[in-house]
Amino acid sequence: MIRSTWRGHTIIKVGDLWEYEDKGKLVIEAPMRTCGQCLRPQLGNDYDPCLGWLPGVLNACCGHGKRDDSYIQFANGLRIEGFVISQEVQQKS
Repeated sequence: MIRSTWRGHTIIKVGDLWEYEDKGKLVIEAPMRTCGQCLRPQLGNDYDPCLGWLPGVLNACCGHGKRDDSYIQFANGLRIEGFVISQEVQQKS
């Protein structure tokens, strides 16, 4: 069985399609589940529920619990990957 993750949830490949392992529902039918890490709702493909909207950023992802999946891509081309939010920031949110 092939496993991966989608926004913090484990997904499995069934034939040519991906489904959520915990719900058995196709990802394509329910792509906007809450983040598997912070449980905040997904509002759209261009919005990260954990990070929100970030000025000067083209796109970003908190990694949804997986540090290696996190990244920020700035409008000037700079890309930072694999970051961790500090405890100080986490306590403020």
